[in-house]
Amino acid sequence: MSEMITAELVDLDLSADTKEAAARSLAERMVAQGRVTDLEGFLADVAAREAQMPTGLDGGIGIPHCRSAHVTEPTLAFGRSAAGVDFGAPDGPADLIFLIAAPAGADDAHLTILSSLARQLMNADFTSALRSVREVAAAAALIRGEEPDRAPAEGASARKDPAVASVAASADATAADTGTAPTGTAPTGTPSAPAATAQAPSAPAGSAPETAASAPVPDAAAFRIVAVTSCPTGIAHTYMAAESLENAGREAGVELVVETQGSAGFTRLDPAVIAAADGVILAHDVPVRDKDRFAGKPTVDVGVKAGINRPAELITEVRGKAQRGEVTSGSAPGTPVERAGDSSEGYGTRLRKWLMSGVSYMVPFVAAGGLLIALGFAIGGYEINKAPSVMDHFVWTQADSWGALLFQIGGVAFGFLVPVLAGYIAYGMADRPGLVPGFVGGAISLTVNAGFLGGLAAGLIAGGVVMAIQKVRIPAALRGIMPVVVIPLISSAVVGFLMFVVIGKPIAEAQKGMTDWLNGLTGTNAVLLGALLGLMMCFDLGGPVNKVAYAFATAGIAVADPSDSAMKVMAAVMAAGMVPPLAMALATTVRGKLFTRTERENGKAAWVLGASFISEGAIPFAAADPLRVIPSSMVGGAITGALSMAFGATLRAPHGGIFVVPLIGNPFLYLVAIAAGVCVTAALVVVLKGLRKPVTDAAPGADGGATATAAGRKQPVAA
Repeated sequence: MSEMITAELVDLDLSADTKEAAARSLAERMVAQGRVTDLEGFLADVAAREAQMPTGLDGGIGIPHCRSAHVTEPTLAFGRSAAGVDFGAPDGPADLIFLIAAPAGADDAHLTILSSLARQLMNADFTSALRSVREVAAAAALIRGEEPDRAPAEGASARKDPAVASVAASADATAADTGTAPTGTAPTGTPSAPAATAQAPSAPAGSAPETAASAPVPDAAAFRIVAVTSCPTGIAHTYMAAESLENAGREAGVELVVETQGSAGFTRLDPAVIAAADGVILAHDVPVRDKDRFAGKPTVDVGVKAGINRPAELITEVRGKAQRGEVTSGSAPGTPVERAGDSSEGYGTRLRKWLMSGVSYMVPFVAAGGLLIALGFAIGGYEINKAPSVMDHFVWTQADSWGALLFQIGGVAFGFLVPVLAGYIAYGMADRPGLVPGFVGGAISLTVNAGFLGGLAAGLIAGGVVMAIQKVRIPAALRGIMPVVVIPLISSAVVGFLMFVVIGKPIAEAQKGMTDWLNGLTGTNAVLLGALLGLMMCFDLGGPVNKVAYAFATAGIAVADPSDSAMKVMAAVMAAGMVPPLAMALATTVRGKLFTRTERENGKAAWVLGASFISEGAIPFAAADPLRVIPSSMVGGAITGALSMAFGATLRAPHGGIFVVPLIGNPFLYLVAIAAGVCVTAALVVVLKGLRKPVTDAAPGADGGATATAAGRKQPVAA
């Protein structure tokens, strides 16, 4: 096993001024050492991980990292920047930058070492030494955790460096205090912890579950907290959050045990420790495994960076919840916005996440029901909506009967739209207890003809009512029946009263007014609406703005007999959403030299994704070069949306892309509108990329020429 970091992988005078340039500079060292096989492919993976969440941490630390098929072995490169590089940390630029590269199937031993480094970054002595170290070999030895008198030959200067000697002395003192010896393979010097707060070593992935925190249950006099940390790659943030929480727990005088669900597997918390805990902290960006273990306890549920940056606040918050008797019912993991109510976010952000929770669960019902209804019309004609029930009349050999069957199944699926929307908005706000009042409120919205708007209101009200009930201090004896009996009963009654008696009728009037306005759109107004919807569809490629436009369109056709104007809006929205991926595919085909090899491969897939109305097919291009790709896509989408409305194209199906063209009114002109937007976007992207000035230090690409960076920085452009 080769060293994870060597002197050749250290740059103590990193001159990069952006995070993309810093990653490139350090990655080039990995390429030179044979640790990375494809520079551009690896940088694209780093950029994709960075797009999920900034990797800057308080204290001047940046830790860009990823798993990649282009990495041959787990590798760490370190750079120190005098000017600092912005990695999105709240307190400013980072001067200590660690680029962590793990293979797609990294072995557990290496990942355990990486996790030790992540924990060590929480040690002020360690980071101070890195800022003062003078030799690259000394820095490499310091990061490896080698003692000065045990460093290899390359670390001769390390033995002389006072920074390394200082940290080593601290490590020896800690080892003496705790009765343990330095390992020589992972950073040392982490302050000693009581047995109750010590993190058990990670178990290899796939191994049989064991019990973590084998230490005895803590003294009854102390406040006890159990915590879980996890991040998308499971390499850095997972372990840094654990270390930060443990340190804060010691300072606050609480007993705190952490389960790190990282890449190297995880060791489960002892059930006895969980049972004895007074509160739970979940700091995660991926679903917590076996989350129902923590049901019935006061819980703080936040993103992993909150565990790193503000652990003391989380401890205070969970203690406050315990004092007020606030508990969670537990929930199945993996919801799209599981942490929608993170206290670190503003109300506007949380509101958007709650609404998107409902929309994301509603969309499959829209797609299935809409396509079934559209196929029913295609097979049985436009009078199929007047056919009798197939339970009373169905002839196997008649096409009309099959058309009626598809239409009626689609109608049933559409009947779930508003209840599902309301139910999962409430779920995003209040977890599983919000489902019952949310579904009840959504169903009442249909009963009083409040429609889509009523579903939005019912979901928000249901979630708010449940959240209010959960804040009431409840005797311990009643907590078990709260999520099953008390909360559903009270919340459903309150939501039902409000929807039937108070707000149902006004919302129904507003829904009718919106429908009448939509039906009255003609001429220039319709074209402008199409352009606006096209801009929204292409702004964030499947994000919140895109979903708002899509939800507006599907709300109009989510009835058995949609108006002509509603079907025109649906057609314009789907046409515009197809433009970005198709345009990127076209651009990579006609001017492939402007794109990296990875982007050209993505372009091939974008043909199919775009034709299927999957706007997300353009995300890799937008993430790599947002200032050129997104504005170009918005221009093309606006043109397509406007032309579709001007041509009077209609669509009964809410999805399907090119495959539902037979169900489109004026299909030829509809395709013309799409082609126009695709050509405009592709032309703009090619022109904008062609204006970039070449740089002289770009790494050679696979095709022999210089290739683009992963984040759209300056690059050589072939003529």
